[in-house]
Amino acid sequence: MEANIGKTDRIIRIVAGLLLLSLVFVGPQTLWGLVGLIPLATAFINFCPAYKLLGMDTLGK
Repeated sequence: MEANIGKTDRIIRIVAGLLLLSLVFVGPQTLWGLVGLIPLATAFINFCPAYKLLGMDTLGK
């Protein structure tokens, strides 16, 4: 797996993931907030399978 997520994209994914994950504990308290684990996981492994399929890269080499 070659990294395909840039710094800005990574920060956005972490923030979005944490916001979605917070829905499990506050607000409507729905399990849909667990979807936030996906952007968090992709941010921490620095690889997005969807970007790979679409031929995208935000790494900015």
